[in-house]
Amino acid sequence: MRWSSPLQSALLIKRYKRFMADVIPEDAAGVILDSVAPQIGDELSPEAQITLHCPNTGSMKNCMGEGWRVWFSDSGNPKRKYPCTWELSETPEGDLICVNTAQANRVVAEALHAKVIRELTSYATIKAEVKYGAENSRVDFLLTEKGLPDCYVEVKSATLLDPSFGEGCGFFPDAVTERGRKHLRELQQMVAEGHRAVLLFCVNHTGIHQLSVADHIDPAYGKAFREALDAGVEVLAYQTKISEEEIILTQAIPVLTPVV
Repeated sequence: MRWSSPLQSALLIKRYKRFMADVIPEDAAGVILDSVAPQIGDELSPEAQITLHCPNTGSMKNCMGEGWRVWFSDSGNPKRKYPCTWELSETPEGDLICVNTAQANRVVAEALHAKVIRELTSYATIKAEVKYGAENSRVDFLLTEKGLPDCYVEVKSATLLDPSFGEGCGFFPDAVTERGRKHLRELQQMVAEGHRAVLLFCVNHTGIHQLSVADHIDPAYGKAFREALDAGVEVLAYQTKISEEEIILTQAIPVLTPVV
């Protein structure tokens, strides 16, 4: 998936009110980008700063830090209060993270049509945002093919890297998520009704090379995750290749299921 407009870089000052982030664009910051200042927001006048829309309702744990380089898109729409959108974070180690959670479904949709996800290549029809389940949900993708059970695919964006557990160790979720547990219950019910159900992690952090459920953050989700696995819900994790030009799904990575 290529970005709809060229991304621009900036330094992060702070994220606040969940949906807003103040940054200093690269052309305004100049040399400051190469030497992060502890109080970067005080280095330039307010006129040099811009406010981005932050399209991420989660905690963004380990996905941002004061002075980190970020990348944003510009809608060019003067009617929007905040026309620019925060798309990527760049860690001090040089890894890129897609923090715009809406992009995960777009990346997966492109991969499904291109037959990149080898476990899901047998389906001719791909429908997005289909109502289903007993809890008034919408599944991200419904895949169908004559002679095969319908396949319900729920997509999650995984961005939490925690090297304290080992090099390249990623986790989901990064915060307590009742909505995530609801989706697991819905997928489990689809299996009980004779369908196929897949939980697909779109791994949007270039430093993550294996994924695990975050029992240390949301033990209730971990319990529901294992119950869903035992019931027959399939779990896949696919890495993304991220750059300033595009983001694409590339290859599967291991999903570890610790016993608690």
